[in-house]
Amino acid sequence: MEPRPPLPPFTRESAIQKIRLAEDAWNSRDPARVVLAYSPDTHWRNRAEFIAGREQAQAFLERKCARELDYRLIKELWAFDGHRIAVRFAYEWHDDAGQWYRSYGNENWAFNEQGLMTHRHASINDLPIKEADRKYFWPLGRRPDAHPGLSDLGL
Repeated sequence: MEPRPPLPPFTRESAIQKIRLAEDAWNSRDPARVVLAYSPDTHWRNRAEFIAGREQAQAFLERKCARELDYRLIKELWAFDGHRIAVRFAYEWHDDAGQWYRSYGNENWAFNEQGLMTHRHASINDLPIKEADRKYFWPLGRRPDAHPGLSDLGL
């Protein structure tokens, strides 16, 4: 396995860098790219769904991309220690009927020595919003560096 820097144990700066790399990957909406950050034997809990291994993670991400349209995500550091990072996040998306949502959540991550995520535990709540209440307007893909983060947006 190729290492995926930054590697644990994390400092504040390297944890923030790892979070931004994860945000960028998820904003690509490319499941094959996203799963490369996870160990082959990764374990996830995403809402009430339990996922084991990269193959199941990629299938999950493909379903997510098909359902959550025009997806834009911001992640922010909550805490870190050694091989673990806690993240809070919010993302905006709409369904195929045009209803917009802002999904809020927290993730707990654990990493192996190569910097691959071995565990991802996500708790997420969806809030229906009006299109006029959206806060994320950058072009699909990576969030621009100058775009406000969650705390700056009051989220």
